[in-house]
Amino acid sequence: MTGRNPPAAGDVATAPAAPTTTFATPAVAAPATAGPTVAAPDAAPDAATPRSGRYRWVVLGIATFTQAASCFFVQGIGAMGVLLRRDLHLSTAQLGLLLSAAQLVPLVGLLVAGELLDRYNERWVVGIGAGVVAAGLTAGSLVQGYGALLLVLLVVGAGYSTAQPGGSKSVASWFDPSRRGLAMGIRQAGLPLAGALAAAVLPTLAEAFGLRAAFAAGGAVALLGAVVFMGFYRQPPTVNAPDTPGSSAAPADPVTPADPVTPNTPAALPGRKPRDPLASQLGDRVRILREPALVKAVLSGLTLVSVHCGVGVLTALYLHDVTSLGAGPAAAVLVVTQCAGAAGRICLAAWSDRSRSGRYTPVMTCMAAAVAGMAALITPLGQSPVGACVLFAWLGFFGIGWYGPWVAYVAESAPPERTGFALGLAMAATQIAVVLVPPALGLLKDSVHGFAPVWGVLAAVTTLALVVTAVCGPTRSGDSSR
Repeated sequence: MTGRNPPAAGDVATAPAAPTTTFATPAVAAPATAGPTVAAPDAAPDAATPRSGRYRWVVLGIATFTQAASCFFVQGIGAMGVLLRRDLHLSTAQLGLLLSAAQLVPLVGLLVAGELLDRYNERWVVGIGAGVVAAGLTAGSLVQGYGALLLVLLVVGAGYSTAQPGGSKSVASWFDPSRRGLAMGIRQAGLPLAGALAAAVLPTLAEAFGLRAAFAAGGAVALLGAVVFMGFYRQPPTVNAPDTPGSSAAPADPVTPADPVTPNTPAALPGRKPRDPLASQLGDRVRILREPALVKAVLSGLTLVSVHCGVGVLTALYLHDVTSLGAGPAAAVLVVTQCAGAAGRICLAAWSDRSRSGRYTPVMTCMAAAVAGMAALITPLGQSPVGACVLFAWLGFFGIGWYGPWVAYVAESAPPERTGFALGLAMAATQIAVVLVPPALGLLKDSVHGFAPVWGVLAAVTTLALVVTAVCGPTRSGDSSR
């Protein structure tokens, strides 16, 4: 191990004095002279071009925006809960089922998206998915009835399947481990920021112009996200040293040990990615499933995403029914909760970059904090408007903010050539809770005619997961180079 760190993904390497350094694109060779041949740089180091280190922040910005645009409408369903319950005569369980409809297809779609991301450019996989979201919501503005809305949200979920793993993979490929947690946190902040904006805009829009206008607005926002991602995303540059001195051509993409080929096989031809036999590919996936780090990530993700669903679906209803806040003020509190979640995703992910005990420690901290917040909601403190607002902000920071360090932990625990599959697998597993929990919590609330049992069940399940994952071994991710 030398004293120098390798260049971060997206950084522009500074050419040394030796004449053998070249960039990934062909360099312009100087005329033959007695002096050495020096490769010409592609662009000024400070320019925000696809070759520069600064372009990583452009990628982060568009990935965050596309994430927010794709989930904008679905994140606003909870804020429109009072209006939906009134206009469509829905129960709390039926309201939760609307959220489940948007998350049902991703149970399989996330796995499919992960495979596509390992084979194709994120630019098209994510962009086309966001376009499907836009098409579904536009269709939703033309239909009527609860059943039609459920079908529309199934289509929306199919398109959204690419946004989560695709955006995470694109950011992970541009940022090295020392900054990856912060970058992931910023990218994942797109979801609660979309929720905050949706809570501020969609209820007002639906109240003034009807639910169809809310669907149309969601479709327009998703379409803008698709256009931005496909227009500006680029693959990270690679800087490779040539095998022979003075060579100015970029070498072919390296073949990883997981893809052995021989010169006589068709897969060894230039420009074609070698493929393992089917049995070997299945074996790789089974091994990933058995990784302790992935098991811990799935278990913690299942419980924390359940907390997130509870906060998203029940906050406005709880404030309206228990603390007697109106629909407008209740939606405003949900805006604050979502903003706290966005701040949590950034701050907690930044902490995970510097945590000596690994990225999983912030995840466990979020589990403990969420348990404390939900337990407090059951006490008299949770019955007062001020106390409830403070507790929901707390739950927003930890109960929504957990996703930043969690997704960075998953990305670093996966084999480099299987990052897309591992992200898709972990997100598909947590998607089970996203589908089942909202209607289950709504049914529980309708059955007992109260919120205390709902918070109690969530707190108990989260406590159990915290204890199990805490005793399952080290908390460090597979990449311990931070």
